[in-house]
Amino acid sequence: MKQNSFLYSRLIPALLVFIICCCSCENNIKDLPGYSKKQPIPEEGKDLVIYMSEDAKVKGKLTSPYMLRYQADTPSMVFPRTLHVDFYNDSMKIENKMDALYGKYYQSLNKVYLRDSVVVKNILRGDTLYCDDLWWDQHTGDFTTDKRVRIYSKDKITFGTGMIADQNFRYYTIKNMQGSILTSKNGLPKNN
Repeated sequence: MKQNSFLYSRLIPALLVFIICCCSCENNIKDLPGYSKKQPIPEEGKDLVIYMSEDAKVKGKLTSPYMLRYQADTPSMVFPRTLHVDFYNDSMKIENKMDALYGKYYQSLNKVYLRDSVVVKNILRGDTLYCDDLWWDQHTGDFTTDKRVRIYSKDKITFGTGMIADQNFRYYTIKNMQGSILTSKNGLPKNN
């Protein structure tokens, strides 16, 4: 009898406390600090050469040493180690060159974001754009930025903030022009 009373007086209450503790502890896996949704593993590409065409004509050639391609809600290609693009005219001659240290192409939007030492050069006119970041919309064929820009022409250097230009860099409009510096190539008298 004493064994049964020990079982009922000690073991049963301990078992009940254990069952209550187990039932009351509930964790949602998403609430745990180490939980994160699985991120898709990007595809990698090295030493890339990508041709861009429109109406069966080659319009540009992109080269980059490294690319990551993400298949997410908005598929994108990231060029974290520089990229270079040559834009061709209808005669397949290079009309413009574009360089940046970083680029990201949003496939579903057909937009490219460039940053870090962005340079666009019009080979035919000799104009060169320098800026910190630049958006390129492939639908409209325009470059845009809201950041500071410097444009070097044959006879002047123009400074400003914000710009829109066609992708061939034949025309550009600076939204907030801050000034131009005339160079000696424009025929101004030189100081002796």
